[in-house]
Amino acid sequence: MNQDKSQATGILNALFAYIIWGLLPIYWKLIHSVNELEILSHRAIWSCLFLFAIIAFRREFRQFVLALRQPKAIATMGITTILIALNWLIYIWSVNNGFVIETSLGYFINPLISVLMGVVFLKERLRAAQWLAIVVAAAGVLYLTFSYGKPPVLALTLAFTWALYGFTKKFAPLGSLYGLAIETALLLVPALLFLGYLEARGSASFLHGGVPLDLLLMGTGLATTIPLLLFASAVQRIPLSLIGIMQYIAPTLQFMLGRFVYKEAFSLAQFFGFTLVWLALAIFLTENLMRRKKLSSLKTAS
Repeated sequence: MNQDKSQATGILNALFAYIIWGLLPIYWKLIHSVNELEILSHRAIWSCLFLFAIIAFRREFRQFVLALRQPKAIATMGITTILIALNWLIYIWSVNNGFVIETSLGYFINPLISVLMGVVFLKERLRAAQWLAIVVAAAGVLYLTFSYGKPPVLALTLAFTWALYGFTKKFAPLGSLYGLAIETALLLVPALLFLGYLEARGSASFLHGGVPLDLLLMGTGLATTIPLLLFASAVQRIPLSLIGIMQYIAPTLQFMLGRFVYKEAFSLAQFFGFTLVWLALAIFLTENLMRRKKLSSLKTAS
């Protein structure tokens, strides 16, 4: 009974995390008048404060300080900080400049990029269906490249930075809470300096654009950390195979927002390219589920 309750909680946590991520374009659109670097700075500052408040509430500062004494952890976090900052910046810029659909493409193909990285860097071996999924997705991206007349740079950059972020985190000897706290802390000084620069120039938005805007900028910390904490809790409670399926909730919501709410253009050529990517994901997920079901049956039989 307790296990069922724990799994149900995990499913709800994952569902809420992916729904928040999927609806985040609405939040960024609310503050589209603010410079993307200024939004990124506020996102880092308020996330850092919120995470440190959680660590203080849990009375884990001693453990956190001990984690800071690991040179490998700090070096790894330096790399992940650059990747996550780049990913956040490009994502915010893309949403506020009318490329919500292309951002969704990036997060659709991201899992396949992660799998490919496992092959290249970790020497993992892929099964035939997994190779087929990667080839079909690559065909979709190539088709979009030819139809656009250029590669979908924003989508590919988001996919690769997020995949590299996840790959690098595999080698970080820290949990998600401490890891994100260090990443935002590393961004804290540059963020404060940039906001100070904007204030000195008289072009800062915070405290100059009204209380609603100030609250929205402060809320970027909650918008960043809450889904990450929900996701971290979910991973501990439910199988990764279920997480793998649910992760497509976010880009699906992003795509629907871009197409039906923000009325972004979606040509027949784009539809065909996206369809190839969606087909690749269907192949990938179906093969993965069938294999897990087969392994589960064999385990039960033995």
